[in-house]
Amino acid sequence: MFSKLVVGMFVCLAVQASLAQDPTKVEPKHYKLAFENEWVQVLNVHYGPHERSGIHDHPGGVVVILTNGHLRFTDQNGKTQEVYANAGESRWFPPFKHEVENLGDTAYNAVYIGVKTRHGAGASAKAVVDDPF
Repeated sequence: MFSKLVVGMFVCLAVQASLAQDPTKVEPKHYKLAFENEWVQVLNVHYGPHERSGIHDHPGGVVVILTNGHLRFTDQNGKTQEVYANAGESRWFPPFKHEVENLGDTAYNAVYIGVKTRHGAGASAKAVVDDPF
């Protein structure tokens, strides 16, 4: 009985992992990997005028907006939200799954810094001391 439970849990985790929609894999036109380590994934974001993405996931993180934009986000349940982004702003987002549409007539550019894991202050400080670059 216990072994069936463990196998079932493993299958569920594997299926959940395979359903994750990494933007660099499903939306390489819009998301390019700039940097990655065990703590963060940094993505360059680019949407041309009126371009739309497919559904994808992001871990919680910070977006740094490089150009003004008018965007529509649609979550996995179909709920939409229009956002006006101003160059120079930074915003925190919790983990989310969505589609994006650039409603503007100009390109939208940003950098998304996704936090992959939560480390204690000691682990982060040690990493900086051991390898500052």
